[in-house]
Amino acid sequence: METPKCLKNVKPWQFFTRRPIDAPKESQVWVRGNYDRMQKKYECINWADIGHTVYLKGDTKVYTDFIF
Repeated sequence: METPKCLKNVKPWQFFTRRPIDAPKESQVWVRGNYDRMQKKYECINWADIGHTVYLKGDTKVYTDFIF
């Protein structure tokens, strides 16, 4: 099982999931966007629904080692 990474260590526009999943569905995959200085969080866009955006702190644990 993969160890989680901090969101701030994920490269911009890289895929990640918020839980350890070996083969996630499209709706479980997120893309790390840019850092929003006003909110002091990273923009995270859902792969299946680009209108679904959340802002997460840089120390949020995410997973990048999966098959998509």
